[in-house]
Parts: sequence; structure tokens; C-alpha cells
Amino acid sequence: MLFPTPTQSLVSAVLIVLAAAVTYAFLDWAIFKAVFRGDDGSACRVPGAGACWPFISHKLALFLYGRYPDAELWRVHLTYALALAGVVPLLWPGAPRKRELLVYLLLVLPVLAFVLLGGGVLGLPLVTTDMWGGLLLTLVIASFGIAASFPLGVLLALARRSELPLARWTAIGYIELVRGVPLVTVLFMASVMLPLFLPPDVTIDKLVRALVGVALFSAAYVAEVVRGGLQAIPRGQCEAADALGLGYWRKTGLVILPQAIRLVIPALVGSFISLFKDTSLVLIIGLFDLVGIVEQSVQADAKWASPQTAATGYFFAAAVFWIFCFAISRASSAFEAKPHIRSGS
Repeated sequence: MLFPTPTQSLVSAVLIVLAAAVTYAFLDWAIFKAVFRGDDGSACRVPGAGACWPFISHKLALFLYGRYPDAELWRVHLTYALALAGVVPLLWPGAPRKRELLVYLLLVLPVLAFVLLGGGVLGLPLVTTDMWGGLLLTLVIASFGIAASFPLGVLLALARRSELPLARWTAIGYIELVRGVPLVTVLFMASVMLPLFLPPDVTIDKLVRALVGVALFSAAYVAEVVRGGLQAIPRGQCEAADALGLGYWRKTGLVILPQAIRLVIPALVGSFISLFKDTSLVLIIGLFDLVGIVEQSVQADAKWASPQTAATGYFFAAAVFWIFCFAISRASSAFEAKPHIRSGS
């Protein structure tokens, strides 16, 4: 009930008024006073004007693909289709061969994506990574980070709980070291410091360095999440597996890990959502993801200069991030709601 007591009724009324005021202010800016047509920022310089939506419509291709050549955009669309072909069946209840789908998403798809997007082989024109940008770059970094950090995190979690002192202390040292520094530091090390330790004739693409840095950083957090799941498994499960004569790897892969990962799905999804949002930090090393390309367009294109251009651009970027994060969250909720997940069978 919203109004069970006088005090709670007053609090509810105040919150309703505040919510209505905020909603009206947003609609007034986004719709009622917004500018929907124009070829430059002059239409948005009118006093009292709201959101400058022509800025978004004219820059939409740049925000979505960066400077990827228009003639090669079919490669981006094909990559998205290949990704959906693996993700949708994996989340679909009752879909067969989910283990094969997981292997496809973690091992096969990243290779196919880099071949398609980068080109230079199989007759595909070369598209250097400095032309990748916008939402495309955000999805590439987030997808690779998730696909690479999950198996690395699982191995680190197993190593941290290992009875081998060298494996255990190496994993502990790595996890505590990485979790003790911000992602910005890792990106700077990968972008600025790493080339100093390489031979003069050896160069590694900046995007590849960023991808490796993001994956290694995220793996430390995934490892702690998985370790929490491993600790929650009753000891009787291990004893039952030992009684059946299962070796360490079969016991871990068939009995322990499946149950542990099911227990920590919410925490894992939270880590992956954080990783998706942290992709915006690559701007500091000169990679223009969605947020970076919006900021560059706002600051560098005087044609669209207006008091509302920046706010509109950042709102668009925030809305896109929210859509993807909400979709990940809902997919996780649907996966958790499956009967076999709830029962742990």
C-alpha cells in the first residue's frame, strides 16, 4: 500500500510529485521543446530549445560504425548475425547442443569476427582497426572481454583453490594485484608501457593490446565470483564424485563447476555488465568507442555546435548502454528462471 499511515502517505505523496516533476521535465526537453529537423546546429540554437535530435540522425552511422567503410558494412552486419545465431539458441529453453554453442561463442566466433571485420584475407579488403569505432568497437571490446575473461577466470578460481602451492599462490598474487589497480592503469600499461618492452621491429595493434588488457583485468573479478560458487558447493558433492572414481578434471567439469556457475549467475552477469560499461575507458588510449565518438563529434564538429548538442549526444549514448545492459540482465533472469537452474539438477 502507498498510504498505510499519515507519515508514509506524506512520503509517498512527495515522491510521486518529484517523479512527476522529473518525468515532465524530461519529456519537455526530449519531446515538447525538442528540435527534430535541421541540417546543422543552427536549428538547435533557438533560445529555450530542447534536445537536438538532428545531430543524432545525421551522425547515426558514425556512432554505430565509426569510420568503417560504407561499402564494407555488410561484414559488420554479418558478424552481428553470426553472433545472434549463437546467442539466441543458447538462451532459448530446450535448445539442443548448448555445449557446442558455447564453444562456438567462446572460440569460433571471435576468430570469425576478426577475419570478417579486419579483412586482408579470403579476398576481403583490409580495414585497419583505427577505422573501427562507435557501437561496433564497444561490442567488439565487450564481447572479447567476456569471451576471454570467463574461461581465464574459471582457471584462476580453480588454481586459487588448488592444493598445489605454486598454482595457488600464483593465482592469489595475480588476482590481488589486478584487483588492486584500476582498469585505467591496465589500459595505460597495455598501450604505453608494453611497446617499450618489445623489440623495435615488433608492433602489436593498439586494439589488440586493449582487448588483452580488458580480458586480463576482468578475469580477476570473474575468478573471485566463481570461487564464491565453488565454496558454496557442499563437500558431499566432492565426496560422491570421489566415490564414483572420477578424476580431478572429470569431477570438476562434470559435477562441481556446473553447480558452482549456476549459483553465481547473477554475480557473473553483474561483472559482465560492469565490463560492458567500462569499455568507455578505452577513450583515454585513443580508441573511440560509442562514448568516445560522441564526445569527439560534439567537440570537433563546429557545424553542430549548440547548447543542447552535447546533452543530446550523451543521452543517446546512455540510452544505448542502458538497452544493452537491460537486455543482458533480462536474458540472465530468463536463464535463472528455468526449472533445471532453480533445482540445481
